[in-house]
Order: sequence, then structure tokens, then C-alpha cells
Amino acid sequence: MDEMRPTSGAAPHLGLASLFPTGLQAVYAECRRLYPDQVNPLQVTAIVKYWLGGPDPLDYISMYRNVGCVAQDVQEHWHYISMGLSDLYGDNRVHEFTGPDGPSGFGFELTFRLKREAGETAPPTWPAELMQGLARYVFQSENTFCSGDHISWHSPLDNSESRIQHMLLTEDPQMQPVHTPFGQVNFLQIVGVCTEELQAAQQWNGQGILDLLRGVHVAGGPWLVTDMRRGETIFEIDPHLQQERVEKGIEADGSNLSGVSAKCVWDDLSRPPEDEDDSRSICIASQPRRLSDKDTEQIREALRKGLEINSKSVLPPIGGQRQSHDRPQQSLGHLQTQHASRSRKDSLESESSAAIVPHELVRTRQLESVHLKFNQESGTLLPLCLRGRLLHGRHFTYKSINGDTAITFVSTGVEGAFATEEHPYAAHGPWLQILLTEEFVEQMLGELQDLSSREETKLPKEYSWPERKLKISVLPDSAFDSPLQ
Repeated sequence: MDEMRPTSGAAPHLGLASLFPTGLQAVYAECRRLYPDQVNPLQVTAIVKYWLGGPDPLDYISMYRNVGCVAQDVQEHWHYISMGLSDLYGDNRVHEFTGPDGPSGFGFELTFRLKREAGETAPPTWPAELMQGLARYVFQSENTFCSGDHISWHSPLDNSESRIQHMLLTEDPQMQPVHTPFGQVNFLQIVGVCTEELQAAQQWNGQGILDLLRGVHVAGGPWLVTDMRRGETIFEIDPHLQQERVEKGIEADGSNLSGVSAKCVWDDLSRPPEDEDDSRSICIASQPRRLSDKDTEQIREALRKGLEINSKSVLPPIGGQRQSHDRPQQSLGHLQTQHASRSRKDSLESESSAAIVPHELVRTRQLESVHLKFNQESGTLLPLCLRGRLLHGRHFTYKSINGDTAITFVSTGVEGAFATEEHPYAAHGPWLQILLTEEFVEQMLGELQDLSSREETKLPKEYSWPERKLKISVLPDSAFDSPLQ
């Protein structure tokens, strides 16, 4: 449980700086630079810290009153700043200490700007719980956020009747990156968006939609201030934006969404399982085989950094090390539900109990026939995967949020894939790659067209290409609740 109280952020001014952890001091210093007259802002504080077994990863969330900027037509708003996704302490109590040259902890803190309503004298506290929910997702999945990413939340952010039910992420326009002895900390701002705006970000790119939001005062303006009472999307405010900007952008650029965390599994239909080490067990056994660290890093690197090298899409080699937190021209989707229940401790305990197969003992297998299973939201992204990514010579990855299963679709223009035109289905442990030719992509798009509809679809839905030995099922969420689906 959290409590709201005045921050101890003024403590360094009282001669107690030596008692403040260095990472925390660095974040406080950036806050004080921006708000020198608010040395004691209200703060939501985790009563039981995460590193003492509490449920909330963020130690503190400070809340400031921002007067906006008349010159830029930025309205007055509340500014929320998290502390805990970066390494505040440097003693391994939460984050592994890796030195000053890389990212501090996960490399970022979250911020949020909420329009101040007339007569409000104190900031609403619901954004703090929203930020804690996002932090729990990051700690549990170890998927980091970057500017341009989107988060589908499927619920009004403040639990009201608002149309603002999803989020995009961007660099905070005022907070500057800070360097600490524990690494660098960037500040990523949460931006509340409507469903239609989220879908446009998925189909085109998050940065493009953020730019459109900046140009519409009531939808965010230059500093992307979220107004939970906004009743119209940017496309309703200016109908020309959809055709002139989004659709033309999709046609010219494709989609920069390189992958999503999703509900998905795959089955090897080539033959029945022979033993517990068979690849089929990764989908239906009660304790799935884990991705090796090197495989996991390759998927993360593909999603994080993007694949544009010499104008060709390239998958990093297995065993490639993490190089950067930058993802130029790429974004990642996080298909989230409103609540996250497990703590990082639970996650680590469940991982340690799973069978870990050394990377060098996991061989790449060519499969004859595969069955892919997605929940409805993941399934609706299949046309995007095919039209916006593969037809532009790129790739798209679904990484399971329920385990270590991963499915990567690759086009014939992607280098470094272990799936080939001769063997289009190949698995490395629980990671499946599927290579699709342009001809087959066009055929699939014709048959999967109904998934693009925004109306509710009756589930389950089955799609099959017997001559290609490929089957796809779109199932209700309940089908993914059991490890034996």
C-alpha cells in the first residue's frame, strides 16, 4: 500500500545529503533544477519498499505543479516523476550494479503530465498507481520501454468513463538525462491516448502519432499533457490527419512496430513428442523450456535496436550482446491488461525452478508443419505484421508474456535468420522463426482480412494453408490461462 506525504526531497538542503543514496540524489537534483520553488512536493511513497518484500517497485513518485508555458500554449498541469526503475542505491538490493557507463537499472524513470482541472489544489494520486502498474510489468517481464513504444491498457487510465484508455511513450520535454555513478537515467513520459490513436500508432509508428498529438492543443500540445476529459480523437478533430498523414505514412514507410509482448504459443505438428526434451514440450508441458540467455538477448536486441543495417533487415546473431538502449526507427508494443499480480521475486523463483538448457546443447530444428495460436488482440496485429513489416522486407516478433515462447516472422530480405526458403519453419529451443515469401504473404493477407475489423469477432477462428503446412488459431484469452493449452 502507498501513502501520500510531503517528500523528503529537501533533505540535502538540510545537510543530510550524505545519507541520501547517490542515484536518488541525482534524480532529486534534476527535479530541483526544474522546480526550484517546490522543494517539498507531495509524494506517493511505497510503505514497504520493494527490496523489503513490498509489492510496488517504485520507492517514490513525486508530484509537482507545472505552470505550463504561455508562449508555447502549454496549459497548467500536474507533473509526476517516478523513482525506482533506475538504480537508486548501487548496492544490488534492487538492480544489479553494472558500473557508470551503461544504463542505471532499467535506464529510465517514468513521468506523466495531467491537465490540472479548475479548482484543483492537490494532484490526483491515481497516476501513481498507474505508474506502479507499468513498473511491475517492467520488473516482471524485464522488457524495457523506449520512446515511441505503445501500451494497450484496455481501461480508462483513471478508472472513469474516459476515452483515454491506452498509452504512448516519449521523451519528457523538460527533464534532462542524468548521469550517476550507477549509469545513465532517461525520463520517459507517459501520454494517454484513445483506442483509435493507439491503433494508428500500431499500424504506422508511435513517433508519427506523437507528432500529430503535439500539433493539436486539446490532444496534448507541445508538451503532450494528458486530458482525461478529452472526448474526441485527433482524427475526429481533424479528419484529414488519417488520410493525409497516417495512411500515406503507412504506404510509404510501412510500420516501425518490430514486435509485441503478447499471448501466443506454437505447436510442432511435424511429429508427436518423443521425450521431455522435444520442442513440442515448450508449448504444452507444465514447465516449458526456458529461452537461453543468448536467445533472449537476440530477441530483445531485435526489438530494442531495430534491424536497419545497410538498408537491409538483419537479425543479430545468436549470442550477440546487448549494445544499446536506442531503437532508431523502431518501436515495441506492450499488450497489457490493467493489473499485474506477480512480484519480481515470484518471477525469479519460478524461473529458477524451470529446466535451464545450456545454449550450446539446444540445436536448431527444421520443422515440417506448425500451428500458431494467438489471443484476439495479438491476432488483430497479424495483418500489420504481414503488410506493414514483411512486405517491406522486415520482421515481426511475438514474445509470450506467459512464458519464454517467441514467434518471429521474417521476410526473404532478413539476414541472419535460421529459417530459410528451403526450411521456412525453424526452432531454436522455444523460439520459432517462420520465413514467408512475398507471394505467400499476399495470400495470407487475403484470408486474414477479417482480423483487421474493429468489431468483436466470434472466437475461436481457424486459418489453414495445408499446402504450406501452416495453421493459425485465434483464441479467447481464457485459452492462455492454463499451461496445457
